[in-house]
Amino acid sequence: MFATSGYGRGVEPLLAGVLSGTPAFAPVERFDVSGRRVGVAAAMPGDPVLAEDLAFAASAATGHAGLPAEDLPGTRLLLAVHADPDQARVEPGHRWDRSAAALARRVAAGAGLGDPVRVYTSACVAASTAVADAAALIARGSVDRLVVAGGYLVDADQFALFDAGRAMATDGRVRPFSAGRTGLLLGDGVAAVVLESAEAARARGAAPLARLAGWGRAGDAYHVCQPRPDGAGMARAIGAALDRAGVAASEVGYVNAHGSGTGFSDVSETAALRLAGLAGTPLSSTKALHGQALEASGLLELVLTVAAVRAGQLPVNAGYLGPDEECALDLILDAPRPPKTPYALSLNAAFGGANTALLVEAL
Repeated sequence: MFATSGYGRGVEPLLAGVLSGTPAFAPVERFDVSGRRVGVAAAMPGDPVLAEDLAFAASAATGHAGLPAEDLPGTRLLLAVHADPDQARVEPGHRWDRSAAALARRVAAGAGLGDPVRVYTSACVAASTAVADAAALIARGSVDRLVVAGGYLVDADQFALFDAGRAMATDGRVRPFSAGRTGLLLGDGVAAVVLESAEAARARGAAPLARLAGWGRAGDAYHVCQPRPDGAGMARAIGAALDRAGVAASEVGYVNAHGSGTGFSDVSETAALRLAGLAGTPLSSTKALHGQALEASGLLELVLTVAAVRAGQLPVNAGYLGPDEECALDLILDAPRPPKTPYALSLNAAFGGANTALLVEAL
């Protein structure tokens, strides 16, 4: 696996930054924010190019997995991305060249992979949905391995959209499940993982980092933007992941929550965790540190969750000011905790009422 974030390039800087408890948010310099209500994000310096960073991440992940060069053309890509950021600024006749599908082809070619299988544009569950689909394809024997990648770099268009929608934190901090929370903040996120069947990994002598034990998806069918207040959709996604894995809620040692830091979302997610029997499970939302990476969120957070459990340190729920009686959870505060089990859930939700749950067992 590999990840790039506002902390820098690589899983190690990401994990170190998050475990330090120091958020990566800083004044935006990539574009003009002088007319915005909010002016910070967790962005890398300079002007990174999404296609280049995605190809680099995919190559780094396959290198980390020890895949031989001759196996790369037969390994295909699932990509989670909104679109090429420049698509809206080219002539209509050239917009196909800047589409999400065209971007996926450039990324696959840049990483030496086979043709992309599919592109996911379903907002904050895009990457986690791609992981679930990849796992299903492998589990049913359609392929031995796939590369899943996701990318979002903080851009002027999405920044303006969230700012105009008053969704971003006006005090410059994300405060999941906390009293006084005022919203989310955006952050760079580019990540890639190699998913492989156990048989294929054993055959080539690979040492896996984790087992994707279960996955689940469910819809709210409630509102185009607001989550279902009773959390039923998210609870169904969690239940599906646990059932698929044959793991009880009591065996889960950590939840990396969606935890956007917005009023409605955090209350709904708390309700879901209660329904799923996880209200007493150690929990944090790492978005408080690396920001909301939109289409890449599910993968960036999955990579971080695996790295944290393997390192034996569960990240803090940063930005916390005090308890909210509607968000009564076992939040990890003050300092990282050691995990009590190898099982961890990574949760994501998106506009439209989409919910995903990925259950991993760190190895």
